[in-house]
Amino acid sequence: MIKTTLKIDGMMCNMCESHVNDAVRREFSVKKVSSSHSSGTTEIISEEALDEGKLKSVIEETGYKVLSSQSEPYEKKGFSFFKK
Repeated sequence: MIKTTLKIDGMMCNMCESHVNDAVRREFSVKKVSSSHSSGTTEIISEEALDEGKLKSVIEETGYKVLSSQSEPYEKKGFSFFKK
């Protein structure tokens, strides 16, 4: 799994977050996407690395500016009663 974090300029409210999230979901197969207008970020969890050029293009078509993008391996933190 891959976590992609985007810094986005122009999100001002919850509807802006929804526009970005919907655009990402429409174009990519993702496990989770969440945006925050207050921090100006979008986090995407996906099985495979996303095409960052296409990702930037898809978001900028909605009227927002992608300032930066960072991808890193993501490991879901689970809960277990057993010690490893």
